[in-house]
Order: sequence, then structure tokens, then C-alpha cells
Amino acid sequence: MKAAVYDNPGPPTVLRYIDVPDPVCGRHDVLIAVEAISIEGGDLINRRSTPQQSPWIVGYAAAGTVVAVGEDVRDRAVGQKVAAFDLQGSHAELWSVPAGRTWLVPDSLDMAQAAALPISFGTAHQCVMARGGLQEAETTLIQAAAGGVGLAAVQLAAEAGANVIAVASGTERAARLIELGASHVIDRLENDVVEQVLRLTGGKGAELVIDPVGSTLQASLSALAPEGRLVFVGNAGGGGLDVDLWHAMQNNQTLHGVFMGPLFERPTIHKRVDELLKAAADRRLKVVIDRAFPLQDASKAHDYAETAKPLGRVVMKP
Repeated sequence: MKAAVYDNPGPPTVLRYIDVPDPVCGRHDVLIAVEAISIEGGDLINRRSTPQQSPWIVGYAAAGTVVAVGEDVRDRAVGQKVAAFDLQGSHAELWSVPAGRTWLVPDSLDMAQAAALPISFGTAHQCVMARGGLQEAETTLIQAAAGGVGLAAVQLAAEAGANVIAVASGTERAARLIELGASHVIDRLENDVVEQVLRLTGGKGAELVIDPVGSTLQASLSALAPEGRLVFVGNAGGGGLDVDLWHAMQNNQTLHGVFMGPLFERPTIHKRVDELLKAAADRRLKVVIDRAFPLQDASKAHDYAETAKPLGRVVMKP
């Protein structure tokens, strides 16, 4: 089969499109003929910085058709359409994944959207609802709102009745975020985010802040209301996560970290992703796809995902 691999970490140009052996379908796995691949933030970070056994097939997320089922798998069948998550291997024509890390795709849902939904919306729900404990009419600040997790968080918070303040750049992104449920959009290139949040909240700050960036944590804490909750997830900004917590302690604020890798097989979270896929199929949620590339252009796709400031997810198709 064909796959996008790298031998040594580095820029997008380290990716090579080559022939590799077909994966083996293990006892607890399903083998998927990949139809759409979602480029996740973790894919970019791993490719840039993580040495792996060579040649390494990068990739956390994809969707496709089941073509083989492991002997111990009882709830999946050949021919079913599934979305899948695993720690590597999605950037390929075939992908062997534990069956417990797959979800059935509703008939009416586009496969590119199905590939991009589990990580972005599953993560956003964990941040906004499970860890953030969002209550109706609370003000929620969402950093990096034009990214995959950010766009999902905006929709989920708006659906829950929050006053959503989204942080992004550019008028096109602002207009799209308003369409998806944001009450206000702060252009981070034109305004001081903390000043604007305090202005919009009458000096109080946001009760809940979702931060997938990492390098913005100090600003997120400064924009947080007394007794508010900050949920930080990932490190898309690529910097350190060091912050001064003295102010947070004085204001009785709570910080929650979210790392979804080990959580997706938990029954409650697995079921939640099933529900989110159904909501997307019913057009109650929108999985935003910025652009699609052929898998053979994986290096171009990664470069675009890193440098073009896409609105939503970048996908590839074998």
C-alpha cells in the first residue's frame, strides 16, 4: 500500500509518499480502507519533533470502510463505514485499528467530516462540558476558535446557551464564527484579548476559558473570572506551559488539563462521540473542512495546515 512516512522529524518536507507493507489486522482490530484522513494538531507536533522507528506512518484520525475484522471482534463487520482514532498510522491507504477506537458513520455524513469529528468534537465536549462544567448563560472564552477544537467548542458552548467570546484573526473567520454561534469575536492581531474580555464582561472576566494553544495560558488566566474554570488542552502554540499561579490561587480559580489519548475507549466518551456523529449527520453540528489534498501531497497538506491558518480541518484522501 501507499503511505506518507518520515524517517527523521522535521518540517513537512520530511514526509515521503512510498510503498510500505500492508498492515496486519490483529485479533482485536479492524482493517480499514481509508477514504479520508484528518490532519490533527498532534500529527504536526509529532512530525516536527518526535523520533520514531523508521519509516513511521504518522496520523491519528481517518475514516473509511472496514475490509477485515479480527477474530475477537464482535461489533464490527466488513463493509461498515467507520471513523477511527489511534496513535499512528492514518496517513495510509489501509489502517489497522483496535475496534474499540472506531465509531460507525451515519449514512448521511460525509466521510471527510466523519474523519475530523471524533478528535475535535470529542475533545471540545470534554473541555466544555465534562471538565468545564459549562452552565447556561455563562460567558465562555475560546482561544484559537478557528481551529478544529475551537470551532467545535464554539458550537457546543452556544448550543448549551453560553455567551461565547471567540478569539481568532481576520474578518472572514470572525463572520464564520458568528454564524456558528459566537456572540463576540476578538481579533487577536488587532486587540488585546484580556482587555476586550474584561470590557465585554463589565470587568468580571469569563467564567470558563478553553485554551488549546498553551502559549496563551497566562492571558487566559488573566481573562478568567474569580472562581472561574480554565481548561487547557494540547499545546498548539508549541511553547512552554509555565504560568504564574499566584493570581489564580488568590481568585479561587480552577485549572483542568485535558489529554484525550487514553480516554476515547471509555464507554461514556465512546458513546458521546457516537452522539456527536449523529448530531453532525442531522446537521445540528457543523464539521468545518478547510481544504482537501491527495495523500500523495502529504507534505503540501502538512505545510498548509501549519502555515495557512486554515479555518477548520485540513484533510487528505488516498
